[in-house]
Amino acid sequence: MQKKVVIITGASSGIGKALAEKYAAEGWSVVLAARREDRLKELQKRIENTEIFPVRTDVTVESDCENLINRTIEKFGRIDVLINNAGISMRALFNQTEMEVMRKVMDVNYWGTVYCTRFALPHLLKTKGSLVGVISVGGYIGLPGRTGYSASKFAVRGFLETVRVENLKTGLHVLIAAPGFTTSEIRKSALNGEGKQQGETPRNENKMMSAEECAVHIFNAVQKQKRELVLTFAEGKLTVFLSKFFPRFIDKMSYKIFAREPDSPFK
Repeated sequence: MQKKVVIITGASSGIGKALAEKYAAEGWSVVLAARREDRLKELQKRIENTEIFPVRTDVTVESDCENLINRTIEKFGRIDVLINNAGISMRALFNQTEMEVMRKVMDVNYWGTVYCTRFALPHLLKTKGSLVGVISVGGYIGLPGRTGYSASKFAVRGFLETVRVENLKTGLHVLIAAPGFTTSEIRKSALNGEGKQQGETPRNENKMMSAEECAVHIFNAVQKQKRELVLTFAEGKLTVFLSKFFPRFIDKMSYKIFAREPDSPFK
């Protein structure tokens, strides 16, 4: 039987890399998409027992996303799962943030998801496949100091929820996954108000869910065709739940938590 095919954007590190390893271990054909082609090829060499196909892709470039989908179809003839995982964060007060930073975060997180989805959708409809968007708790509540990031994740959630409704009768499965705080490079590569990478994570990475554990949860949620996946209890499920009934409390708690970070923009 022909192997099922998954495309994973942002596959060069973090959750994307862990997802690639998980899907490969399950015997899927895996298409790796990211800008850092050298890392994709390293990952291709390390993974065994499946077909790995790296495609250098900048998700902010519409033609790159179209090329990603076209090359996948040329190689494998089908797409069963598209995981829109590529993402970038930012950390600065809004009134101290250059507008180009806001645009860049939106280009990667939101438009990258829109472009890849647009070109993959006809093929996903043929296989009655799964469309996945990896957002965060920041797609449910506003994270202080991360206006561009939260805005982009809210946008992705709204986009995917609408695509789901439009395809109620087509057999398309749509999963919105919010991992919560997970070990990855996203905080190190987060942009400051001037658009430079902050370089150091402001949080204790050792106390976070591992990217590998997160990948297992996302893989299982796709298999079970869940609508939504919110991970970690206190920072994920509980926060999203309480925000619906006690929004002011969550506002105050979010402010306190982020104000405690090293070099917090609130100080």
